[in-house]
Amino acid sequence: MNHTIDVSNINIRTDLAIEEVGNDKKLNYVNEKTIGNIKVTCISIDDTNKDKFMKKNGKYITIEFEDATDYNNSKEVEDVFIKELKNVLQIYNINDDSTCLIIGLGNEKSTPDCLGPITINNIIVTNHYYELGINVEDGFRSVAAIKTSTMGQTGIETFDIIKAIVNEIKPDFVIVIDALKASSVDRVNKTIQITDAGINPGSGIGNTRKEISKELLGIPVIAVGVPTVVDTITIVNDSINYITNYYSYMKNNIDNPKEKLKIVRTNIDKSNVNQIDKKDLFGMIGTLNDDETKKFISEVLLPVGYNMIVTPKDIDFVVDKLANIIGNGINNALHKNVTNL
Repeated sequence: MNHTIDVSNINIRTDLAIEEVGNDKKLNYVNEKTIGNIKVTCISIDDTNKDKFMKKNGKYITIEFEDATDYNNSKEVEDVFIKELKNVLQIYNINDDSTCLIIGLGNEKSTPDCLGPITINNIIVTNHYYELGINVEDGFRSVAAIKTSTMGQTGIETFDIIKAIVNEIKPDFVIVIDALKASSVDRVNKTIQITDAGINPGSGIGNTRKEISKELLGIPVIAVGVPTVVDTITIVNDSINYITNYYSYMKNNIDNPKEKLKIVRTNIDKSNVNQIDKKDLFGMIGTLNDDETKKFISEVLLPVGYNMIVTPKDIDFVVDKLANIIGNGINNALHKNVTNL
């Protein structure tokens, strides 16, 4: 007896707009460029294409890199981040003397969720000097910063805290930093997203709070985030893809002993793997496309509560490096006289 699996109502959540585009990057609302070893993709979502996304209208800039822990690589990523953040500021005609509030979202005691609070530790704050009437050197704007923590720690909706601060100090624009969730293992700790569409704290893990956006705060909101976690569904699905990659690579090099010793890369041509091969490898699952496979895994794992949120074992070290990149990048983008060390 055939069993039809209904997966139409299961959605795989990602905080990254680029993951909703899929493999078709030749679209009029997708702009790609490469800077050294870094790929930058800008996705523009508006009323003409918003039905293709589970995201708000706005620009989503994705910076992709391989390693943020190496010094030279981190400086390259930081330089690209500075340039892209400055471009976003120019879109909103934000001047050199426009005041800024920087917000670090997340839980400082939870390593995968501490990107925002740790980044705040690297921010150059100057608002108190302006408030006290102390002379500030030219090239430095008024910047305030705060770690809002989580609703579970404060008992207060994060948006309400931010709204109260905005009403009190009246900044010209806001930058929000948060940890995100990806739907691909390859993007964890290797992607920075910048967007002017704001952010919903906790949305990646299904704990959505009130959004922080220009519409609700009345001033431009720029959200910066890095995916630090994936779920078990993603890991299982990506493992199936890695097995397919391995099978394809070995099939191509079965008579080439030297090539068989090389590490199999993820971005290889899998055209030599047909549907029969996939069915032999994975049975019924091999007949499904990538989206159907994820939804099938969801149907299996979600009812038993095994869709865990997972982070790499070196997350504490990597997050610290990423916080430095983002913190230094924001400082350089906001203050003209900051030296990019």
